[in-house]
Amino acid sequence: MSGYAVTEKNSRGRAFPEKPHPYRSDFERDRDRIIHCSAFRRLEGKAQVFTPGLDDYYRTRLTHSIEVAQIGRTIAKELNLNESLTEAICLAHDLGHSPFGHAGEKVLDILMASSSGFEHNRQTLRIVDLLEHPYPDFMGLNLMYETRLGLARHQSPYDKTRNETFSEKHCSLEGQIADIADRIAYNCHDLEDGMRARLIGAGQLKKVKIFAEAQNRINAGAIKDLTIRRTRTAKTIIDKLVGDCLEASKKTLTQANPTTLDEIYAADTNLITLPPESDAELAELEKFLLHNFYLHESLVQTADKVKGWLQRLFEKLCREPELMPGYFQRFIPQQGLQRAVCDYIAGMTDRFCLKMLEEI
Repeated sequence: MSGYAVTEKNSRGRAFPEKPHPYRSDFERDRDRIIHCSAFRRLEGKAQVFTPGLDDYYRTRLTHSIEVAQIGRTIAKELNLNESLTEAICLAHDLGHSPFGHAGEKVLDILMASSSGFEHNRQTLRIVDLLEHPYPDFMGLNLMYETRLGLARHQSPYDKTRNETFSEKHCSLEGQIADIADRIAYNCHDLEDGMRARLIGAGQLKKVKIFAEAQNRINAGAIKDLTIRRTRTAKTIIDKLVGDCLEASKKTLTQANPTTLDEIYAADTNLITLPPESDAELAELEKFLLHNFYLHESLVQTADKVKGWLQRLFEKLCREPELMPGYFQRFIPQQGLQRAVCDYIAGMTDRFCLKMLEEI
């Protein structure tokens, strides 16, 4: 690996020291701990855009995270960086998401306004540092410092982290890769899912440059099967953006010429990047999806319902915390009633949340 990649030698290690594993690196162990934790399994039942269970063809938070990890590993491998660390951050970056996606997050943030709010990146850290408890000697997963840093510093146009636990100006290159891999993945697969749901169509997208270019590249007019056309278009955009990211990042790394991990942390800007033209094209697609897909009338109506659902559930559990599992009740004396209730609700899948609402 490159001298500025994260390795076990330049890592700040774990909060609770552990013996080395006989055949897995520390960052491979982080990846495995994330995959085996209950919060990761529950991502299968959390909405990416559409509520899971309504249609098996749409992405969930779980499949999204796997797609992000695949893109992240590809970039990390080509840049001679730590693939296992990149994969761990990618797989865990959405663990803190509440049920019902960003709509649910906004509601919990309002409900927790008097208790420092709710933000899913901070919640991800709470999960890996506190709420998961598979080991007898400590709370949390005891992940490596650099894995936790990548989760705390995760950024995208829809993720504005408020975490100030870490002093580094930037995270590692592996964490920066996770940010771009996330942005590439959700734009491309939300585009595909939005077209599959017939909430957006190719006719609307003709003026979106990155979409039009992809359609031309695959000769979309000659592909009669709509499913194949959608899939090939999305994959072509992913391939273009990953290639552009690699080309631009190699240039910025050559110009910055870092030699150590500390230089990466102290750099003036992120060094894993897209070229300006590609970034602008992706931003254009993001703007289109926001106004024509995420704010589509049918999805807005669901978001309005989510506000009432979560508010009723939150107020009910605050009045009757005995309805929560004993595990979460034990957090009340130290974490406070509202935070314990928020932790419980945030961990629910969409289906379980709706089931509990019916029961109460």
